[in-house]
Amino acid sequence: MVDPVINFLPYQRAWIEDDSRFKIGMFTRRGGKTFGSCGEIVDDCVKAEMDRRKVRWTILSRSENTAKEALDDALKPMTRAYYAVLSGLSRRGKPEFVQDEFHVPAHAREIRQGNELVTIDVPEARYKTQEVHFPGGSRVVALSASPDAARGFGGNLLLDEFAFHADSRRIWGSAYPVAARGGHKIRVISTPNGKGNKFYELMTTQDNGWSKHHVDIYEAVKQGLDVNIEELRKGMADQDAWAQEFELAWLDEASAWLDYDLISSCEGNSAGVPELYMGGPCFVGVDIAARNDLFVIWVFELVGDVLVTREIIAKKRIKFAEQDELLASVMRRYRVVRCLMDQTGMGEKPVEDAKRRHGEDRVQGVLFNAAVKLDMATTMKERFQDRRARIPAGDPALRADLHSIKSRVGMTGIRTLIADGDSDGHADRFWAGALGMAAAELGEAEYEYQGVAGTRSRYAPANDDDDEEGAGGRWGNGGGAW
Repeated sequence: MVDPVINFLPYQRAWIEDDSRFKIGMFTRRGGKTFGSCGEIVDDCVKAEMDRRKVRWTILSRSENTAKEALDDALKPMTRAYYAVLSGLSRRGKPEFVQDEFHVPAHAREIRQGNELVTIDVPEARYKTQEVHFPGGSRVVALSASPDAARGFGGNLLLDEFAFHADSRRIWGSAYPVAARGGHKIRVISTPNGKGNKFYELMTTQDNGWSKHHVDIYEAVKQGLDVNIEELRKGMADQDAWAQEFELAWLDEASAWLDYDLISSCEGNSAGVPELYMGGPCFVGVDIAARNDLFVIWVFELVGDVLVTREIIAKKRIKFAEQDELLASVMRRYRVVRCLMDQTGMGEKPVEDAKRRHGEDRVQGVLFNAAVKLDMATTMKERFQDRRARIPAGDPALRADLHSIKSRVGMTGIRTLIADGDSDGHADRFWAGALGMAAAELGEAEYEYQGVAGTRSRYAPANDDDDEEGAGGRWGNGGGAW
């Protein structure tokens, strides 16, 4: 038997031998994840050289220093080892290790500010690249991650320590289409870094087509990693950091109104399936679309004392007529007891039309202001904490929306809720769900005729007559402080 060129640990070999097009690995710190991943890259390039093919790999690291470390500590020694033992390769020439520069010219880019898409001027930028050029034309480029860099390089892709990349969602939005369009391989590796990043979504979303590897410090040592666990733990002297870096625990930020653990605790595989509707009373929340925001209808069925999600409809840039028809379809298919709709700003007419079409006893408008939103968000949080709500499992867009609302207490002691803008709908799903739960909180009242001065919901304060003022100076209920 021929000895291997490089001795990899079993979990590193398992990673290298996994030829899935899309694979993701969550590995312990000090476990050699970058080394193992670079082993696959060098092996792929060497095979291409032997077969007289060309392959290209791009490594996006979290910084210039880590990109250089990948070259110096892994790519260089591995490549030299292969060429030292494979004399046939050496006769064709030797690989070159070079430092180059990637230039991004000044350009315009659209970003979201509140509910608006605005164009900003981005100055030119230069990124240092660490490269391996093989004699037959194969190439590896390592550089610090940015959306521009992700968009500018093709071929197979390795996202190294992806959970620590600044603006991971924009980088993913730039990198994935480039790699996927050409049928290339994508590898993502990292230790955890909280839950508010794209790495968490990719690693935890169910049935997303990714081959997943998980190796914590205990498994790594079991498979031969030569480290002293107790010595490492004592040296770190921080239980949370130890749990995240070595035990691969998902830690969450305290400011999130609904943290990921709370969201996950209310997920259920049977939620979000309209076909499982049992014919019980339903409560509906409707968040009206404002320009580029989502139009969302959230349908809950009351089963015992639990609100089970039966359907979430989320549409972007659809006409009011389509919105009206989607709500009408929900009203036909479910026994809707009460529907609360966002009446703020542009919601006035849709609410008026819905009342006329479906009855004022079932449809009620809510004028959003800071107090109303806090009241509804509190109702929602209490239901989650009491496990009296069920939501669809493994939906990354829904998770991001529910998690995007943050709580802050200002200098005056007044609590406000803000959207962090890291979801595709600026928390529109959150507010549709909050409206639906608020509708259920009002109960199944017996309705009778009331005069013009009839009672108002606690969610529609009488002193809020100015829609724009009640919305904090914005239309709809997109991003910003409330």
